[in-house]
Amino acid sequence: MKFKFLLMWFAIVTGCSGLFAQQLVLPSPQQILWQEMEQIMFIHFDPRTWQDRGAVELSRINPDKIDVNQWIDAAQSFDAKMIVYVAKHASGFCWWQTDASEFSIKNTPYKNGKGDVLDALAKACLERGMKLGVYIYPGDDSWGAYRGGGGKTTDPAKQETYNQVLRRQWEEVLSRYGKQIIEVWFDGSVVVPLEDIIKKYVPTPIVFQGPFATIRWVGNERGFCPYPNWYTVDSKDALTGVSTAEHSHPDGDTWMPVEVDVPLKDHSWFWSATNENLLRSLDELMDIYYQSVGRGAMLLLNAAPDTTGLIPVKDMELYQQFGDEIRRRFDKSIAETSGNGLTVELLLNKAEMIDHVVLQEDISFGQRVRQYVIEGRANNQWTVITKGLSIGQKRIEYFTPVKVDAIRLKVVESTYTPVIRRLAVFNTGLGESSARLQGAKIQKNIGELRMASDGQFEFDLSPFIPLAEQYNLRFRAGNEEVRAIQASLWLQGVETPGFATVSADGAVRINITAEPDMKKGSIVIKGRFDKRPSRACQIYLQ
Repeated sequence: MKFKFLLMWFAIVTGCSGLFAQQLVLPSPQQILWQEMEQIMFIHFDPRTWQDRGAVELSRINPDKIDVNQWIDAAQSFDAKMIVYVAKHASGFCWWQTDASEFSIKNTPYKNGKGDVLDALAKACLERGMKLGVYIYPGDDSWGAYRGGGGKTTDPAKQETYNQVLRRQWEEVLSRYGKQIIEVWFDGSVVVPLEDIIKKYVPTPIVFQGPFATIRWVGNERGFCPYPNWYTVDSKDALTGVSTAEHSHPDGDTWMPVEVDVPLKDHSWFWSATNENLLRSLDELMDIYYQSVGRGAMLLLNAAPDTTGLIPVKDMELYQQFGDEIRRRFDKSIAETSGNGLTVELLLNKAEMIDHVVLQEDISFGQRVRQYVIEGRANNQWTVITKGLSIGQKRIEYFTPVKVDAIRLKVVESTYTPVIRRLAVFNTGLGESSARLQGAKIQKNIGELRMASDGQFEFDLSPFIPLAEQYNLRFRAGNEEVRAIQASLWLQGVETPGFATVSADGAVRINITAEPDMKKGSIVIKGRFDKRPSRACQIYLQ
């Protein structure tokens, strides 16, 4: 009887209805602190900086103007809270004083072989309050531990020796800087046993990939996080070491948020004399911001110093512009509030034009909201402005400007009582002329649907989906909107559950999380309408 009473009390306090409600998965304190950073900076610097492909003579590597404080300046200019430094990439070259490899900074002209870039960066970060992460590639080309293998050697006879090399490298780095390091990066997972060393020096690390990972790769390098963005996965997927945003599951049993890594120069991680034309525009960076941070993910934006060791001037200017624009739009809200429950209302002092709403859950209580509506009040009438699914650490909603004197968040579905940390409204001044509205796509007619008598349809999207991205599909027969009630996405002939969802208005949202193959039949949408239209039905892609 006492046990039953306790269950009833718990249900009332948490807002959980029923004795068999789903167990709430919570983040660790370290995951909360990591997610709250929202933006961090990658640094890729390697012999490839001197030569795109092939072996590089160590005598050429002499970044005599290197200034790690300039790197920190770049990160701080767009409000990044941590730098993840690539201390060893696939070539095997080490930027610290190591006894585990001769292919390292000690055998270069830089400071007569006495230089240590990792040490200099660690000290500068500590002095300036910048957090530090370290990337040491699990593989090594010189050992035949090639890319994507997690440190597995092609010659099994070399495996144990290479294991000791990689373990020694991590022991060197973490024994020196472990108390300072927040995040460790195992690009492409890791098969070499390292967990004991990591936990010895960094007891509660944030780990990217590998069997003891605590965060996930988004699954693409375009700066795009699929929406909705759920922070949990099933433990069986987490333990693979290579789960991505594709494996997100709102009812998963393991908290593992997504990190979105993206180069400043499109598909180019290292500096070269020929890739300046790949530098992204400010508009592209803002799109990336909305599709990563604005969807509750971590943005990891790359920096690539040149052969002098400095980040190029144009790159520095772009980081500054990026930070300035984020601050211009979001540093000062018109008004904001917080609250618990299914409805949170924000009254304005007077009717105001607004074009953005920023939502945040208190994720220390988990990710509770599953579906919501934002309404605005004008002339004593409430109307729907926008709708959404996940919130999490942050959700940025953008829309055509409206004039309202109040805003209301109505949670349509949640696991437990929503804990809304922030509901804030902004007028960024973008206006209706900003047709793309930071990530929205222009709608275009891509063809006529063929369908069965019962309303089932199928359409090959392959020629129209060039990028990893989120797309919306709408259907129209003449002036009549046609509503889908079922949809599934088939990639390479295999159904991919969860990649296509039907919204309340009958549109279909699809997520393409990896670079698509545009060959015929590689991306196919299948579904069914609520009724078969009386005339030819057109499909529109947005």
